Amino acid sequence: MLAGQPRMRLSKDAGKTYPQKHERNLTEALPTFPAAVRIFGKDGTCAAIFLDFDSSVAGIDWVLADVRAVQTWLHNCGARWIEDYSPSGGRHVYIPLAERVTFSEARDLVEALGTRYRTLDKTPHQNILHGCMRTPGSPHKRGGHQELAMSLSMAYDIARRPNPTSVWSAMTDDLAREIAAVRALRLEQTFTPAAVDTPRVHHPAGRMSRAMQQMALTGLYDANRYASDSEARQAILTGAAAAGMELVDVERRILQGIWPGLASFYSRYGSRHRLPSLRRDWVKAVNYLSKNKDSGPGKNNARISPTSQPNTQPPGIQGISISSSPDAEHRFIRTWRNALSLREPLYTDSRTGLARRMVLRALGEAAHKTASRFVEFGVRSIAVATGLDHTTVGSHLRALRSEKDPLVTLVEEGRGTKGDLYMLTVPEGVKAASEDLSWKKGKIHALRPVFRELGMPAAFVYETLEHSPGLSTAELVRITRLSRTAISEALEVMAAWNMIARDGHKAWSVVSTTSLKDLAEHFGVLEAVAVQLQKYRNERILWREWLSKNVNTVAELLSPGEDYPWESFEGPPDDLTLSHMAFTSAA
Repeated sequence: MLAGQPRMRLSKDAGKTYPQKHERNLTEALPTFPAAVRIFGKDGTCAAIFLDFDSSVAGIDWVLADVRAVQTWLHNCGARWIEDYSPSGGRHVYIPLAERVTFSEARDLVEALGTRYRTLDKTPHQNILHGCMRTPGSPHKRGGHQELAMSLSMAYDIARRPNPTSVWSAMTDDLAREIAAVRALRLEQTFTPAAVDTPRVHHPAGRMSRAMQQMALTGLYDANRYASDSEARQAILTGAAAAGMELVDVERRILQGIWPGLASFYSRYGSRHRLPSLRRDWVKAVNYLSKNKDSGPGKNNARISPTSQPNTQPPGIQGISISSSPDAEHRFIRTWRNALSLREPLYTDSRTGLARRMVLRALGEAAHKTASRFVEFGVRSIAVATGLDHTTVGSHLRALRSEKDPLVTLVEEGRGTKGDLYMLTVPEGVKAASEDLSWKKGKIHALRPVFRELGMPAAFVYETLEHSPGLSTAELVRITRLSRTAISEALEVMAAWNMIARDGHKAWSVVSTTSLKDLAEHFGVLEAVAVQLQKYRNERILWREWLSKNVNTVAELLSPGEDYPWESFEGPPDDLTLSHMAFTSAA
């Protein structure tokens, strides 16, 4: 009744963090972990004001004094509220509202109250995506629970009969000076979110600038640049249209809660007027772009490679001669995949073991995409493909090629702008068994973007269910070689996001209608991939400049290729041919 949407986040590290991947539907069952409900809904509005008084700021006595002062103020405004307290001495005050208010309105009111009361934590109402709070009944990290400071019947009556709009007006009128002050302070501040701090990328059609995406996600914008929510939302729509999106793409992101920030800009309208208003703004954006066709960015360099290009078909290296037939190479690679599955039990389910298994998958995917067992690209390529740091990738590659009977062989070390040249190798110990096994159906994946948030165990479990649907938990443990604890947590996380489902026989299968790309966008992972790509692109430029100044013989600079579009990656088709050669350039 208080939550902005029927979702909660669990804290599995004793209340330290409430990560998005541990978000669940609200149920009647009491959670076994500390749990916090979402404050804002998919439309960017909230059904209650959540006031969090933190005892760690100035002690319990100060918290009690602030809470009593707030309650006196609420009483004078004619408001009714719910109060609870935690074992640590902190207190929460909830103000249920009959009519939901927008993110901007709620943030202004809470920030204004924060100027009056020292122990009031304003952050829950300052983040539309991650704002959440423990409610009465939640287990507490120090033991015990969040407990009501009033009778349950009274709290339920207040939640069932929330405060009317007249109370909201009375509160905002009384805080008018403080609200004006916090808005003025916002104008004086330099707006530097993470998306603005990073180097800018010119995106091809289908991708907006990171600044616009952050505005659509968070509802936060530079008040010096946009005078109101109306100007900010128009800028977002113009950016979306310029990136090649259609109106239906924007509507879907609003309705599915992917862009709650943009949704909050339309919350001032009644529910039946929001989409028509969006359509009117979209027409304005399209008309503006049609009149200013020549004002957009110049040459689009988004698809210029930040990393080394693959050597896809070396004719013969160190006495090695292979067929140039792509079909023959794909057959070899599928046999190598059998060898990989036979050798995987040797890698433990530790973080190191999982990372090496993923690095090998990235090499296998690269080989399929270039139709060659030879792959030549830098560690930064695999870093993007696996979500690891490039220095970590380098250590894993050294360990893999140093194994007694390795799955990959270093053919030639990188020089200049060329990366190391690796060859996929079928170990002699498993060669016969690999050739006897049937080839695996489906695709081999590196770490798809959504699993940067959900974790590598979830990636291995999801891949297994893609190839063999209808497996029990015990069968997944046997096939993936992961611990039962890791499997159970991965299944729980993916089921909460409707990626997998269990039938009446307790067998798990993939929910094909759930898009991994949409989930990655919802988690904000695509932004992390874009930032990583830009970082490596800049490092590549600096490296080439250094080579041109410090190497007598100018290194051969590779012609730029096309960045692999990880944000839309769903895997290579099984009949991939030589025309698909963009893997390494993207990474």
